[in-house]
Amino acid sequence: MQGWVANTHAEWFDFLRERRDRWEEVNFWTPSDYAGFSGRPGVPFFFKLKSPRNRIGGFGLVSRYARLPEWLAWECFGEANGAPDISLMTRRLEQLRASNRMKGREQKGPPQIGCVLLSDAVFFPEDMWVAQPTDWAPEIVRYKRYDLTVGEGLRVWRECQERLQSLRLGRVGDAVMMREPGQDGLFATARYGTPQLVAPRLGQGIFRVAVMDAYGRACSVTGEHSLPALEAAHIKPYALHGSHDVRNGLLLRSDLHRLYDTGYVTVTPEYRLEVSNRLRADYSNGKSYYPMHGQSIGLPKRTQERPDPDLLAWHNERVFRE
Repeated sequence: MQGWVANTHAEWFDFLRERRDRWEEVNFWTPSDYAGFSGRPGVPFFFKLKSPRNRIGGFGLVSRYARLPEWLAWECFGEANGAPDISLMTRRLEQLRASNRMKGREQKGPPQIGCVLLSDAVFFPEDMWVAQPTDWAPEIVRYKRYDLTVGEGLRVWRECQERLQSLRLGRVGDAVMMREPGQDGLFATARYGTPQLVAPRLGQGIFRVAVMDAYGRACSVTGEHSLPALEAAHIKPYALHGSHDVRNGLLLRSDLHRLYDTGYVTVTPEYRLEVSNRLRADYSNGKSYYPMHGQSIGLPKRTQERPDPDLLAWHNERVFRE
């Protein structure tokens, strides 16, 4: 399996490490969305600290890459962007763009940043940092791909595993440690064997981005594309043991999201919108919503990202107001 070693901004790293040694999800952003990132979901992404440290201070698992406006990145991830507030994050972005003369992709709307979204991120204390790859070149400004089964890639991977074993970081540490064949976990392998690629868990922020991208950033009912008006709705709420899985999500305009959560609208397992008669009875209104009754919703292009019919049925039966 391959992994990525990435040049890491010191202030981003120190902010996250000082608050806690593991995060469910973090946003490893770049000031420009021009270059993109092609790493596969589930592979390790190592935090390579710049000179004079020249060490690897931790890693996370790649969940996805997204291009996001700054305000949306902050809404989705907050302090997991590596800053205490959006104003400091914005100033840092502006400074990096100016110093590196960076440009973004030509497009309409506000500038976007490149976001490598990571799950199960671990930050080692300084005395446990790992030596950077011996073949790391000073001119590398972003990241470099490594084979984790041989050479320096294997060494870095093994040493990070040893750090995790020493830290005993609860669920993340236990899951990522090397295991005997057949055991469950993020990496089910023999001790110091070849790591196996598996799907990373999604946190709340990554769930929101994943649902937005699955639906082409358009409301599944109205087709509205204005990002500030769109929200990722859980079909089965997370508080009721619903998962942060794309198949448990719908992208809805904010008013429809509220109506969905309160049971005044639902989506059938056949992917049709239904509007409850209770909306008229309870509020003597709903005239802007009843014309939508019975229409088919827009669906993700990828079949594996479409809403789970069983979860839709659960909402029909348990939440929808007949």
